[in-house]
Amino acid sequence: MTEQDWAGFRSWLHSIAVVTFDLELGQVIENVYPVNNSSTTPTTLQDTLSEQDKTNVCYLAFPDSNSGIMGDIQFHFRIRRSGPRGSVPTHHKEYNSRCLPPLQLDHNFLFGFAYFRQVKDPSIRRGYYQKSVILLSYLPLVTFFTQLTTLIARKFFDSGELPLEVACHDIDRWSAPIPGNHITLPVLGTLIELHIPATTARSGDSSCETVTISSSAPLCPLSPLDTELFPVLLPLLDHLHTLWELSLTAEPLVVQAPSPAQCSATVQALTSLIHPLRFVADYRPFYTIHDADFKELTSSNSSALPAIILGVTNPFFNKALQHWPNLVRLADQPNTAKSPAKSKAKVQSKFRNETKPGVFTATKPLLDKDKDIVKKITKGLQLKRPVEVQTALLRRYFLELTQTFMIPLERYLTSLMPLARTISPYRAPPKVRPFSCDDFIRSLESSGPQLTSRIKGDWAGLYRRFLKSPNFVGWYNTRAREMCSKLTLLHLESLAEAKIGIWMAGKAEVELVDMVLRIRSKLAEATREELPLPDIVVERLEGHVRTIVSTLPADLQGVIDSKHG
Repeated sequence: MTEQDWAGFRSWLHSIAVVTFDLELGQVIENVYPVNNSSTTPTTLQDTLSEQDKTNVCYLAFPDSNSGIMGDIQFHFRIRRSGPRGSVPTHHKEYNSRCLPPLQLDHNFLFGFAYFRQVKDPSIRRGYYQKSVILLSYLPLVTFFTQLTTLIARKFFDSGELPLEVACHDIDRWSAPIPGNHITLPVLGTLIELHIPATTARSGDSSCETVTISSSAPLCPLSPLDTELFPVLLPLLDHLHTLWELSLTAEPLVVQAPSPAQCSATVQALTSLIHPLRFVADYRPFYTIHDADFKELTSSNSSALPAIILGVTNPFFNKALQHWPNLVRLADQPNTAKSPAKSKAKVQSKFRNETKPGVFTATKPLLDKDKDIVKKITKGLQLKRPVEVQTALLRRYFLELTQTFMIPLERYLTSLMPLARTISPYRAPPKVRPFSCDDFIRSLESSGPQLTSRIKGDWAGLYRRFLKSPNFVGWYNTRAREMCSKLTLLHLESLAEAKIGIWMAGKAEVELVDMVLRIRSKLAEATREELPLPDIVVERLEGHVRTIVSTLPADLQGVIDSKHG
């Protein structure tokens, strides 16, 4: 089958890889599905893993220090792509235009959802069977892909390669991932119901996808799902306000944990604390010393640390990242999930005993801690309140806190938009005024969150930090694009409604030709930018062009038509 035949599969997954341990070569990719016959594939469609990508996947497929882990373990990682990848497919552009910002995909990064098994096997020279099944995808649907990986990997470990091939064919028949729709996805005899929230979702709703699985046996993934925010963040409850600030301003942060399941779930949870804002800075839920970026990220120049959250398990990072200003160190958690291959979690004690768990930060928190939410969650523990309710309380609290923080920014940005009455059909559309950090900070005195929020502290200082972060740049660029598109639409609508015949009176040929070229250029731009231009506006503008062209000399009409053709 050629790459084009796998278009349905590619809209969900990049590929499925099986990584094994070779005594002479170490961790190697044994197989990649679906098998890509690249000789018949046009280069524009090829999106194969580069050698560097393969190396990264191999090292991230196994726990970093796995000698103590027996049985199964599940976690996820995120790699920066290298090498040529072709253009972004239409279905992914469509997905990004419809989904909530935190769920948008970025073609520079690929997620890997790993299911690793290590069991004693005397028939193997090393004495152990070690393999990992990895689902690679651009889509940051952590809850969904964690459960899909559980389903596919367990079938593979039970029955060998055939289920992987069958799963690829099943996934290839799925409808595209369209946010807002309830999608039914059959795979390996199981039905998965998925709903990805769209931009039209109510602001208080969760920014996570919802997944329902109907299968004969209950699926218990071994790593916490994105929906289980409470159990993941419980060890950090007293520090969540500080961690929210660090995530919001994208400060360099290391999460050290005894297992990749714990560190990947914690890193993902920290990025989601700032929903509905998208965490635009880099983050690696699980990271090893073998990563291609390792040297760059661990260089001792503490004045130029990247805006990134790193999840690590190797004790070596204690030394390599000791100059980093912010560190979360987690203790071992009792494993409540029963693994099918009887997990005996003998995690190395050296890492735990070397340094005590906790949150260590050189960055001074700027807002006071809200003790009410901590009390509410703690009381829920005593009342044995369900995990889902505790998660919903935490999500709602931080969602409202982020919205409180963003409202003054949204309000200030709106004030930069030109007034509708300044839009003239015959002049270029007015531009959005530039964002001034000083003006914005001054505007806080009369409309800042300190006036309405219970939380006191240095809000202005927090905004100053945020304005220097990639999260602000990402938010601002998106909003600026939306505002420019809005201005273009308003300008085209005003031009469509204009009485072109009156304007034409007494105009020189050169002005008439210029107007034709401008209208055509604007229509081409609207098509290219996929602006939601009503059909009636397009018809009227094309009518204006015909009206103007009909008054021009025949030879000039020919030139204009040939240029347009």
